[in-house]
Amino acid sequence: MSAGLRILVLCPHYEPDTAPTGEIMTILCRHWVERGHRVEIITSLPWYRDHAVAAGWSGRLLRTQHEVWGRIRRWHPFPSRKGRLVARAVSFAGFTVLAGADAVATSRRCDVVFAMSPPLTLGVAGRVAARMRRVPLVFNVQDVFPDVAVETGVLRGSRGVAAARRLERRVYRWANAVTVLSEGMAGNVRAKLDPGDHESKVVVIPNVVDVDRITPADRHNRYRAELGSGGGSSGRGPDSAASRLGQPGAELGSGGGRGPEAIGTVVMYAGNLGYSQSLELVVAAAERFAGEGRDDVRFVVNGDGVARPLVAEAARHLDNLTLVGWQPPERLGEVLAAADLHLILLRKGLGASSVPSKVYSVLAAGRPMVAAVDRGSEIERLLVAAGAGRTVDPDDVDAFCSTVAEMVDDPSGLAEMGRRARAYAEQIPSPGQVADRYLELFQRLARP
Repeated sequence: MSAGLRILVLCPHYEPDTAPTGEIMTILCRHWVERGHRVEIITSLPWYRDHAVAAGWSGRLLRTQHEVWGRIRRWHPFPSRKGRLVARAVSFAGFTVLAGADAVATSRRCDVVFAMSPPLTLGVAGRVAARMRRVPLVFNVQDVFPDVAVETGVLRGSRGVAAARRLERRVYRWANAVTVLSEGMAGNVRAKLDPGDHESKVVVIPNVVDVDRITPADRHNRYRAELGSGGGSSGRGPDSAASRLGQPGAELGSGGGRGPEAIGTVVMYAGNLGYSQSLELVVAAAERFAGEGRDDVRFVVNGDGVARPLVAEAARHLDNLTLVGWQPPERLGEVLAAADLHLILLRKGLGASSVPSKVYSVLAAGRPMVAAVDRGSEIERLLVAAGAGRTVDPDDVDAFCSTVAEMVDDPSGLAEMGRRARAYAEQIPSPGQVADRYLELFQRLARP
């Protein structure tokens, strides 16, 4: 492969921002740089964790970071909470205008423009930058929008939906290639292409998982011990030990708490607490287990987002449900290892629009999963191929609860599924191989 590509990247997050897409973009860019290519990144100031510009980054509209391989230009993202749809739309529009103007006015020469979605509007900025430089545009779809927003009820109103769908199709038409994470997502996008577009425009390239960074580890670790400290099993109330997990400087005492061995089986959902996740299933399962007098299973919800109040309210009266706040990225392996069984939750209709990156991380950690997702989705395909878990319909509470019960009552089966999960993860293309697949696409488009 010849070297020397100049890649202009437009993305919503980049390290040290903590968004999963920021981590993916950071890994890809590092590998491109290692292979001798120049990269210019236009992104936002870090804001994802608290939906506010992170401490130490505020006070300026733009910050520029020069590197030997290129530069990073970070613009103010005008952050707002997920539940405020109009404010979010304005934020996306404002950031897109700044990023697009920067890409046109100040970015250097490039051979290809790579724009990541969501937000969908970055496709517009990518289009303008690519056209001005007469270079190809590669549009990377992490979640299919507006499908996800429509299915979850975030985007309502026929006019708004119609406008978003027109923009989506227009961006696909503008792009020289559209990259997606799975065949299900590919089918979704191909169905929306213009008649003149060839289906080969849509290219499937999975997200990365670093099996060297995330590895199987002892479940009886510090994180699990913290779950059992603080004088109670539920971690209820704002001053509880569980609620302080992950806060800077917070140390959890052990007085009166239960050790990691006494917690029992940990069933965990770790990730975004948003509109796309059917977290009511976790609450229903915790209530059912509590009603059956089963105190041998602890349900742990680890994360933050607009659905946090739903879980917090349930945790106030359920001793077997623990809500834990955001954890720093460096604890990811420890968090994943602490669970005996992981939950993957995706609302009905989203199976062809989204593939949560946590699936790959759980496989790498060597842990089994129960997935409440659309049948025939990429997630179900992965679990079947790996032999690493079971799938239930997204809205079937009874099937979800009974499947969780059957799996936790078979610890040897869980262990075997975990071993198969890790073995499968080791066969998934490495981050370097995934980065090379993008480079091969860039080379083909930029230098036919």
